Amino acid sequence: MPLKVEKIAEGTVIDHIKAGTGTRVLALLSNTYPLSKMVALIINAESKKLGRKDILKIEGVFLDEKTTNRVSLISPHATINIIKEGKVVEKRAVETPKSLSGVVKCPNPKCITNTERAETTFMSAGKERFRCRHCERLFSPEELA
Repeated sequence: MPLKVEKIAEGTVIDHIKAGTGTRVLALLSNTYPLSKMVALIINAESKKLGRKDILKIEGVFLDEKTTNRVSLISPHATINIIKEGKVVEKRAVETPKSLSGVVKCPNPKCITNTERAETTFMSAGKERFRCRHCERLFSPEELA
């Protein structure tokens, strides 16, 4: 029997989240936005495109660019759907940016950004790697997320 999840009138639906990572996306969003309205997390739904996927519906929340960039670290092929008055008004694919500024903390405990007032900046360093501008260490998206 198919599962039915209520539609949302205003908010965001994040679709095509890598299967099994929806809880990480939800945790990231709960640290950024007050999730005081309906939130639905569907885990391991069937997907023609991915085989399996997670879906997250959040009523009353619209993602800013920094949060979208953080979502891209967890699930680089996700799709953001903005819902207004019950209809999709904007649909955009999440893309891992060439640089991330002030989005995440550097995982290197000796990096100057963890002891001084310096904004973190990570530059893309090839496939699935980011280099900290300050300590020059390489990190995978999972390490940054």
